[in-house]
Amino acid sequence: MTTKPPIVIAGAGAIGCFVGGLLATHGHKVTFLARLRIIDQITKHGLHLTDFGGLNRKLSPERLTLTDDPSCLRTAAIVLVTVKTSGTVAIAQAIVAKAPQSVVVISLQNGLEAAQILRDTLPDLDVRAGMVPFNVVPVAPGGVHRATSGDIVVEAGKTPLADTLSCTDLKFKESSDIAGVQWGKLLINLNNALNALSGLTLQQQLLSRPWRRVMAAQMAEALSVLQVHGIKAVSTTPLPVGLIPWALRLPTPVFQRIAAKMLTVDPMARTSMSYDLEARKPTEVDALQGLIVQMGTAKSVDTPICAGVLKKIKQAEGAGQGVPNLTPDDFS
Repeated sequence: MTTKPPIVIAGAGAIGCFVGGLLATHGHKVTFLARLRIIDQITKHGLHLTDFGGLNRKLSPERLTLTDDPSCLRTAAIVLVTVKTSGTVAIAQAIVAKAPQSVVVISLQNGLEAAQILRDTLPDLDVRAGMVPFNVVPVAPGGVHRATSGDIVVEAGKTPLADTLSCTDLKFKESSDIAGVQWGKLLINLNNALNALSGLTLQQQLLSRPWRRVMAAQMAEALSVLQVHGIKAVSTTPLPVGLIPWALRLPTPVFQRIAAKMLTVDPMARTSMSYDLEARKPTEVDALQGLIVQMGTAKSVDTPICAGVLKKIKQAEGAGQGVPNLTPDDFS
């Protein structure tokens, strides 16, 4: 039997707990490098993994290795980085100080900035970008729920990793064009902010044609920005990225038929940014709409919808009053 490499989940939030928990249930030696708040929750309640398809896995605290001490990185063969972009520098510095030179570092973070920070800080290590297509949300102390579908994509490298990491409930794929995949995911993730501002579930939002038109407008802006920068996004759905704004604008019954082939969405799913606003936490909007606005400005491409969404998220963050429950008319 091939020995499975020890894995450290660096930043065990919702994504980290879900991915790490599934890896642990399938025989991997997983260490969760987490904040004390998360450690306390899991120590008291265990780790409960559920999803839209009926997954129901419970791990007792005794089955899990939990720590807030970065020294755990010394024994890692693979580090899966799942902190928010703002926490990447600190994690990278801990890896420099503690991890062995043979470690493989995989960024499972939103946007493109985080993986580049890791590469810049860890120039001598095997650093790979990754893309997590599905949405994971906290549902109770110690509970995390996968609310949408998709397989994780990681950057191809000298050592193949997809088969090593894949298990029954969690599939990994490898790509030689991970930047294109990440740009494709970023285009989809532009809806994170809209969903957060709406106060709706993803399903409610996607069934609203006025909301889909706003989604389409900001994606069309982003596609124009990427085009002038010479960037080609790779679709994370069966539909080419250039056709997604067109599909979003279709009448709802037609859109539903197309969407059913692209994505499975739990009825209660909301984006992580929605939970961040609700919890009065800073969001990752700067790595999404903020990046598109910045790139548009650099090439004199107007991005009024993306800029408007960015402004409204910043206002909501500043007000500290949670989700503002806006309507599509607020973006016209």
